[in-house]
Amino acid sequence: MVQTILGIETSCDETAAAVVEDGVRVRSNVVHSQVNLHERWRGVVPEIASRSHTMRILPIVQQALEDAGVAARDLDAIAVTHRPGMVGCLLVGMAAAKALALLFDKPLLGVDHVQAHVHTAFLTAPDMLLPSLSLVASGGHTAMWLVRAPLDTERLGTTRDDAAGEALDKGAALLGLPYPGGPSIETTGLGGNRRAIDLPRSMLAPDSLDFSFSGLKTALLYHLRGPGAVRPQPVLAPRELRDLAASYQEAVVDVLIQKLVRAVKRHPVRSLSIGGGVARNERLRERLQQEPALRSLQLILPPLSFCSDNGAMIALIGHFQLRQGLTAGLELEPVATPQAGGKATSRSTR
Repeated sequence: MVQTILGIETSCDETAAAVVEDGVRVRSNVVHSQVNLHERWRGVVPEIASRSHTMRILPIVQQALEDAGVAARDLDAIAVTHRPGMVGCLLVGMAAAKALALLFDKPLLGVDHVQAHVHTAFLTAPDMLLPSLSLVASGGHTAMWLVRAPLDTERLGTTRDDAAGEALDKGAALLGLPYPGGPSIETTGLGGNRRAIDLPRSMLAPDSLDFSFSGLKTALLYHLRGPGAVRPQPVLAPRELRDLAASYQEAVVDVLIQKLVRAVKRHPVRSLSIGGGVARNERLRERLQQEPALRSLQLILPPLSFCSDNGAMIALIGHFQLRQGLTAGLELEPVATPQAGGKATSRSTR
């Protein structure tokens, strides 16, 4: 029996909805980004984000259903992000999902946003080799996960301070580059000397699979303005700016690659995938394909549209949950923080 699920995502600054059939066929995937709304603040403002979600959620859901050629009454379930994220933003998507579930008498499925990124590879390669290693790198999260099977995951390491995307955003701000910082760093650094500046790569303890990027940001600040940041901000020549951006990006990518290599040596995985906004970075994708220690693995690089926040990945998790009978009630509540680790199989969170 074909299983058709609507996925709704409003955890941060994308309003998204998608219809996915049997966890493999993406029949629609509609995303509205709020980047222009938050650009002047160089970061997401929760009140502005939730207000935008409120205005756009119903048209986005309607568009997703129309693009898929599906009526709400014909859906098998409604999946929605309920953690982690900005609570005001989560509430908007959850209100829409609960209303649809109640109106059309459909099961409601509460999805962990991070786990959705972890599982994104299944949209690209449903029969991917298991166990698998998944890197989730974004502005809010950076972690590695061991995926034994759908909904059976274990977190191997996480960031102790800044996420990779956050580090890129902060580095771009120090260099005077536009928001969002990750794409600006990548574009500005094209053709630059990646080894022009010796920036630190924090690897923590020899056996650690955790990440740390705060020292990298501080090193760039001190390079620009001296120890203690006492000098005024320098005016950078175009070539110097290009080299700085390239060097900074390379430092972030180096840490991600080296941690993946460290994890692969410790855990006998058969495949490797990436997810989250930083997974769109072309230099990261290039390095993954070049790294000798990773070449024996099935490498799964999802399309760029599946790396940023989207409804398809939420519907995918919903598919796995519905298959196992893991539904939630209308009392499902938003949770700002991610799960500590382990299986993504909770029925609901109160």
